[in-house]
Amino acid sequence: MPTQQRRAIPTEELDPELTSVSREVIGAAIEVHKALGPGFTADVYRNALAQELNTLSVTYERDHAFPITYRDTKVGELNFDFYVNERFVLQVLAEHREIDGLDRTSLRASLRSADLELGLIINFGERRLKDGLVRVLNPDKLNALRENNHDHNDDNHNG
Repeated sequence: MPTQQRRAIPTEELDPELTSVSREVIGAAIEVHKALGPGFTADVYRNALAQELNTLSVTYERDHAFPITYRDTKVGELNFDFYVNERFVLQVLAEHREIDGLDRTSLRASLRSADLELGLIINFGERRLKDGLVRVLNPDKLNALRENNHDHNDDNHNG
């Protein structure tokens, strides 16, 4: 069975406000990593990142829980390190390893369950932060938003 190649979604296709805030968070993570480097626990990086986000006046909640439902019944919950600007989630790691397909798949499933567009995985355990930084998108949410925007554009052109 042939494997299907996923088309990367360009940043330009995301909401500009979402892109801007996610870039601020990434910038904050870079500052934390520059100052601390790898080698600490994830809690240390979470605390330092929270301090940096406060400095930037980025709105967030820590340890935010989203319900997981099955047939309209809550069957569990998802906990994220940061829920930023009520728009996207951030998972902080501090492990000397690559972010793999399982990490991405798990976060994508979480995004679908929480009905969010974007999630970031930031692994402070890597020597270079860019090697531990992954953006994961929820294609279902993005497609729904595109369809919704397309419908609104049609309404604007027809009336």
